[in-house]
Amino acid sequence: MIKKLLLTVFAALMFASCSKGEDKILVVYYSQSNTTKTLAEEIQKQLGCDIAAIECLQPYEGDFGQVIQRWQKEQQEGRTPELKPLSKKVKDYDVIFLGYPIWGGTYAIPVASLLRDTDFGGKRLVPFCTFGSGGLNTSVADLQKNAQNAQILEGYGVRQARIAKAPQEVEQFLIKLGFKKGTVEQLPDFSAQAEVTDAEKDIFQQACSSYQMPLGTPSTVGSRQIKGGTEYLFTVEGMGGQKSQIYVIAKDGETPEFTQVVR
Repeated sequence: MIKKLLLTVFAALMFASCSKGEDKILVVYYSQSNTTKTLAEEIQKQLGCDIAAIECLQPYEGDFGQVIQRWQKEQQEGRTPELKPLSKKVKDYDVIFLGYPIWGGTYAIPVASLLRDTDFGGKRLVPFCTFGSGGLNTSVADLQKNAQNAQILEGYGVRQARIAKAPQEVEQFLIKLGFKKGTVEQLPDFSAQAEVTDAEKDIFQQACSSYQMPLGTPSTVGSRQIKGGTEYLFTVEGMGGQKSQIYVIAKDGETPEFTQVVR
C-alpha cells in the first residue's frame, strides 16, 4: 500500500515537472557597453533561467565613433560579424529572450549574425532592448522579417538613462506575458490628442531638454493617470516635418522623463 502511494506521488511530481508552465527559457543578449547586459541579468534573475552572451570573434573596440564607423562599413559591404559559439544551445530551449542595444534604429548588427546562423524555428522569441531614445518597435518589425519561423512575442525596451527603473518594469512585463505570477497595473487609454498647453510644453521641455539631440516640437498630446502621476503621449514634429510620438512620465515630486520615441 505504501509502495503504491509513493509511486502515485512520484507520478504526480513527474507530471508537474513536465507541465506547460515548465518551458525551458534562455536569455540570449549582445551588449556593447554593459547596459544591455545589466537588463539581461535582471531578466535572468527574475526568471531563474539560463543566460548566454553573444560574442564577436573580432570584438567592437574603441569609442562610440569607432564602433559606428566599423558598423557602417560592414553595412556598406553587406556583411555581418562572425560570432563565437553560444555557451548554450538554442535548440534545447522553448522560449528565447533576445536582448540587444539599438543601433541605427534596429537591433545591433551582431544579432543579425545570430539570426543568420541560428534556427529559431518553433521557438517563442521575446525581444528586449536598450536605447538612447527609441527603437523597440522598429527592431521588433525587423525581427519579424528575419526570424519568420519563430513566434515573436511582445517586447520590452528601456532608455539607457532609465536602466535603474528596469527591475520594476521588467517584473510587470514578465507578469503581463505570463512568465511570472502577480498583478499587472491596469492602465486606462490615453485621452484623445489635443492642442498642447503651456503647462504641458513645460513638462515636455523638462523631460527632453537634457537629451543630446533635439527631439522636436510638441503639437498635440494625450494623457492618462498612472500610479503616482501622469503619463503623456506627445505628437512631435521634428526637422523636415517628420512626426514622431514621445512618451513622457511625470511622477509626483519627480522630474518628468521621456521613456521612448516612436518614429
